[in-house]
Amino acid sequence: MRIVKMLVILTVIGMVGCDAPSNVAKNETATATEENGAADALRVGFYNVENLFDTKDEPNKPDEEFTPNGKNKWTNERYEKKLNQLSKVIKAMEMPAILGVCEVENETVLKDLVKNAQIKDGNYGVAHRESNDYRGIDNALLYNKDRFEVTEVKNTVLKFPKAITEGRTYTSRDIFQVTGVLDGTTTLHVFVNHFPSRRGGLKASEPKRTFVAAELLKQVAAVKANDKNAQIIIMGDFNDETDNKSITEVLGAISENTAKEDELVNCFADKDARDEGSYNYRGTWNMLDQIIISDNFFDESGLKYQNATIFQQEWMMYNDKRNGATPSRTYGGPNYYGGFSDHLPVFIDLK
Repeated sequence: MRIVKMLVILTVIGMVGCDAPSNVAKNETATATEENGAADALRVGFYNVENLFDTKDEPNKPDEEFTPNGKNKWTNERYEKKLNQLSKVIKAMEMPAILGVCEVENETVLKDLVKNAQIKDGNYGVAHRESNDYRGIDNALLYNKDRFEVTEVKNTVLKFPKAITEGRTYTSRDIFQVTGVLDGTTTLHVFVNHFPSRRGGLKASEPKRTFVAAELLKQVAAVKANDKNAQIIIMGDFNDETDNKSITEVLGAISENTAKEDELVNCFADKDARDEGSYNYRGTWNMLDQIIISDNFFDESGLKYQNATIFQQEWMMYNDKRNGATPSRTYGGPNYYGGFSDHLPVFIDLK
């Protein structure tokens, strides 16, 4: 298939208190060195950065707990450490050219992040819009300005039917869209999403995620209608695993080994089948953070899929007495641990 114009959709989507961190790692996930692509690969990643808030009390936003006098005692010192911790991870990932993030408060925290000395060589630009989320957290995209030129940014507010919210008003992260040009030649359409949480239980909360997945599928269909050769990437924290309804039945994303023409391929389905994951919930690894791609990433022309990685280093982990090796997080309930994030980042390499 000859691809003249390519579109990439990146969908980004965010959880439990543990004992104090001890920075001990032991998990079956791959590291960058184990699954690193070719030197000329385009690395595309996603990271749930766990509540990246500034220290200011912003009017009309429920961010009081992340202030110096709030419940979390979120001081400038803690904020700066959080920026340093996240930057260390991004640098160790070899600074993906395109990096979707979720659980960020505003554009300010993103600009502070990309100014960090550890990742200044990534020359990151920031794409962001305030979402309608009830917690005040958003999705965003960091991109290497030497490679990606943004031409349009917009977001789509999700309006949940009262039938699936039990009559209550419910808001979540918007579908976030970025359009730009990669390496001066290739048009990319990037969609960043963060699916609703499992609050209330997996089954009780599932209709919210299937609703968002259906809305996302409409966006995918619109891209394909405009360009039948569109190369699509859906990425993020889905709060569902690779075999849950929102992923397999609604999006129709399945394993590379079973996908047929015009079906979406879940790059992390095989890892999930091996009980690997990006989030440790009470000792069980959950593959909540995924990257899904269109089947034409396996064609002979255009960007080609190389590999998928759950990124983990020993210094990103701690050994919980009950749950084993767990991502070293910033907070566990009200307890401050000063770690990185409660999720591991994921990435794929394209060539």
